[in-house]
Amino acid sequence: MHRSWPEMALFAALLSASLWAFWVRFRRVWDAVWISKPDPDLRLRPLRPRLRDFVREVMLQSKVIRERPLAGLAHAFVFWGFCAFALVTLDHLVSGFGVDWIVPESRFGRVYFGAAAVFAVAVAVSITALAIRRFLVRPRWLGEVSLESGLIALLIFVLMVTYLAGWQLPEESLIGRANWWLHTLALLVFLPIIPRTKHLHLLLSPFAVFLRRPSFAAIPPLVGDEDFGLHTGRDVTRLVALQAYCCVECGRCTEHCPAYNTGKRLNPKEIILGIRAYLNDFGPSGEAPLVGAHIPQEAVFQCTTCGACEFQCPVGIQHLPVIVGLRRGEVNTGRWQDEHGTRLFLNLERHGNPLGFAFSEREKFIQRAGFPWFDGTQDVCLWLGCMGSYDPQGREIVVALGSVLRFLGIRFGVLRRERCSGDPARRLGNDLLFRQLAEANLEELRKAGARRLLSICPHCVRTIGQDWNEFGADIRIEHHSELLARHAERLPAGKAHQRVVFHDPCYLGRYGGIYDEPRAVARLAGELVEPPRTRRRSFCCGAGGGLAFLGEEKGTRVNAARAAELAATGASIVAAACPFCRTMFRDALGSLEDRAPELRDIAEIAARAIEARIGE
Repeated sequence: MHRSWPEMALFAALLSASLWAFWVRFRRVWDAVWISKPDPDLRLRPLRPRLRDFVREVMLQSKVIRERPLAGLAHAFVFWGFCAFALVTLDHLVSGFGVDWIVPESRFGRVYFGAAAVFAVAVAVSITALAIRRFLVRPRWLGEVSLESGLIALLIFVLMVTYLAGWQLPEESLIGRANWWLHTLALLVFLPIIPRTKHLHLLLSPFAVFLRRPSFAAIPPLVGDEDFGLHTGRDVTRLVALQAYCCVECGRCTEHCPAYNTGKRLNPKEIILGIRAYLNDFGPSGEAPLVGAHIPQEAVFQCTTCGACEFQCPVGIQHLPVIVGLRRGEVNTGRWQDEHGTRLFLNLERHGNPLGFAFSEREKFIQRAGFPWFDGTQDVCLWLGCMGSYDPQGREIVVALGSVLRFLGIRFGVLRRERCSGDPARRLGNDLLFRQLAEANLEELRKAGARRLLSICPHCVRTIGQDWNEFGADIRIEHHSELLARHAERLPAGKAHQRVVFHDPCYLGRYGGIYDEPRAVARLAGELVEPPRTRRRSFCCGAGGGLAFLGEEKGTRVNAARAAELAATGASIVAAACPFCRTMFRDALGSLEDRAPELRDIAEIAARAIEARIGE
């Protein structure tokens, strides 16, 4: 297309102004991320898993589509349209100076511009559908309607329509030139809007997905004596800052948060936006506490660390390291004053367990149960955990598991002295106490020569199997569902007419990726049915993150909401695979007005099936 000198001068001026406005606004974000302190534990290798996740989640938009299929597909088409329009946009910009970079009549030009037209239609339809959803349907997870969202949607729609119109209009005609300028103005207005809006994720989220910590809900170690967690702006790392500016405010984390869904103050989206607001107000050198005006302390300590938020996030935000980091800052600086938390920490420090029982109580139970001490000759060391050692319901689980192991001919023993794995201290932000517990346990395991552990508690499995690695641990620990599933064919089945509903524990499912194994054992009791929220979308029991040992919840209790959902399936048995879940549901199911289903751990299901076979 021929351009006059006045046209090219005007275009150059507008383009320069747009790029300058973009850089001025983007530079604050760049500085906030780059000036933040480095992440000492961030390692890019191995590259293959990072590249695999990048291709799946960024290029193929797998998580965006999988978790919200219709809206996700619309978002995916918008993203793919932007990718397809990369060369179109560059060609359009150089055409402003009278240069035909890609010749439309060439073979490549016909194919490429034709493909871009197809994407233009898909993007126009998708952005219209998303605008209808945002402004008319208005799901509450998305939050308040913003004018910027409407403006961005309008600009994207204009860009697509003017591109398609350009195919039909003569380039040199008045209307053709007007269409070119309309497309240009939409593009030049769109560019400087991005840096100060949620749409910045278009540029940053690919980096966030690629750079995120490879392990789910991985808590970074504290470095040095002056690292207290996320206390002030100086403690915000580059990865945290990058993720804060990536938030697209889609509300997926909010939609699946058990605390938010039961009337608590916590909203994981607002935690991340609070970090962003702090950086905008104070910068990464801010000395004001992070928990305060933008992030309420009450919300930080209402998190069950179930991981639903982090699992759902389509732009690579890892909420749990942020929330635990904020808890660290509050606990390590003495700003968190909670009587239940103080009692919990004292019990862990003085007695080695969160319930405050003496070690002698555990020894008495072990003698009554007839458990042998582990001497290094047995097949496996049975890690009882705090619930298995002191809680009455937890003890029932380990006794049942012991009888199953004997039936299977698996030799086992227990440690003479075992402390809490440190899970509640770790998740509540008390790293000093966590280290003390972990190192004491590691010494006991070293003395006993135990390197293969079996546990009924997914929290212990996660903490021992991963968090203890900070202290040089190299211990293989297995959840009892895995062992029982391997021997399921040797276990007798129960009554087939019973209906069993299995609850996926958060630390077994989302954290450990174990879903099928406990179900294989639960089926021994009868026909398996699924609750509405199951597997990776399972709803928390409310015990995680140390909350099992804190005070009463505000709003509806999380365990009550989940128990009602499980009972509504009509199952006669609720199967669990975590002692915390079993304890939480015992109280909640007992308060139901209708006849409550029976509650059993999968170890108890297997043990009862064995007893029934022996009694025949």
